[in-house]
Amino acid sequence: MTNDGIWLNARIAPQGDPGNAIEHGAIAVRDGRIAWIGAESEMPAGFDGAIPRHDVGGRWITPGLVDCHTHLVYAGNRADEFAMRLAGASYEDIAQRGGGIVSTVRATRAADETALLQQSARRLEALLAEGVTAIEIKSGYGLDTATERKILRVARRLGERYPVTVYTTFLGAHAVPPEYKGRADDYIALVCGEMLPQLHGEGLIDAVDVFCENIGFTLAQSERVYEAAARLGLPVKMHAEQLSNLGGTRLAARYRALSTDHLEYLNEDDVVAMRQAGTVAVLLPAAFYFLREKQLPPIELLRRHGIPMAVATDSNPGTAPTTSLLLTLNMACTLFRLTVAEALAGVTTHAAHALGKSGEHGTLAPGRAGDFVVWDVDSLAELCYWSGMNRCGSVVKNGIRAK
Repeated sequence: MTNDGIWLNARIAPQGDPGNAIEHGAIAVRDGRIAWIGAESEMPAGFDGAIPRHDVGGRWITPGLVDCHTHLVYAGNRADEFAMRLAGASYEDIAQRGGGIVSTVRATRAADETALLQQSARRLEALLAEGVTAIEIKSGYGLDTATERKILRVARRLGERYPVTVYTTFLGAHAVPPEYKGRADDYIALVCGEMLPQLHGEGLIDAVDVFCENIGFTLAQSERVYEAAARLGLPVKMHAEQLSNLGGTRLAARYRALSTDHLEYLNEDDVVAMRQAGTVAVLLPAAFYFLREKQLPPIELLRRHGIPMAVATDSNPGTAPTTSLLLTLNMACTLFRLTVAEALAGVTTHAAHALGKSGEHGTLAPGRAGDFVVWDVDSLAELCYWSGMNRCGSVVKNGIRAK
């Protein structure tokens, strides 16, 4: 199957922004990468009839979507805990009773790699059907070396099996496992001294994350993880300011984190630190919705300081059991009041930036991956407007039609 081709008769939003579109546009792909993009009437000589041509009938094309924050690989589910929350229990209450992250850890430790792959593949397939061509997958449901390895191996295998680019993030510092209860510092020593160097040495880690929160890890413990990541030359990110403000964002900015994520309790000092560090804000409206939170992220503050805002599913079993980035777009607009242009940039340009991969994904430009989506819509606003309707017509991954 050739990964060369020309897509013609398109309305193209190279950065996902419908206000910056190419009418009657064309995209030429050679060897899986974009060779040229622009108005069809301006296509240079050299793209002759030997290259397969695809008339998209005036439909919209955007970059392939990027889901830059997921916990996609795990076993089981937490539907019973959802029922507990409906009866009045808080996220913290459930975690203190041995539920939450730790309950998924038990299920994930018990699953073999084949079962884990099968369960995770179903979730990935749902995202790919909506136009996702690049995704981040975190570990963090193992909390021991063997299971963290298993999760990261499954994430790598998903990238080999499916037409998607998978970036792996090590989140060993996600929760304190039961066997280390009351000994969080000892567990962080294991994360930094054994897990991180071993799994990095096996080529399983692209970035490092930490859950800095009252029910997670302290600033001092988070910094130990960052120091270990720095010794290995790995970029960092952080779950920060979701349930309270511990100053995690400012710590992350000192280490020039790719992103800080959640951010409901962010303040202006945090935002200034992000701007100076070039850190992206990753908004996770599905978790906000599912937990019925009331504290909104300070969107206007982020706008005022020019912080790029990415949007992601946070797909996970406890606080965001969603496999729809399109539904998440709707939530970003309805709950967080993002504009259509902001939301679409959040799952393309800014999402790629949050992964440190803005030179590869998120924008259609010569030299970048030939990853894009043809949409069955009259307006790109429909991608944010519809709730539960998938208008993805076809997906091209590395110049080859994947859907």
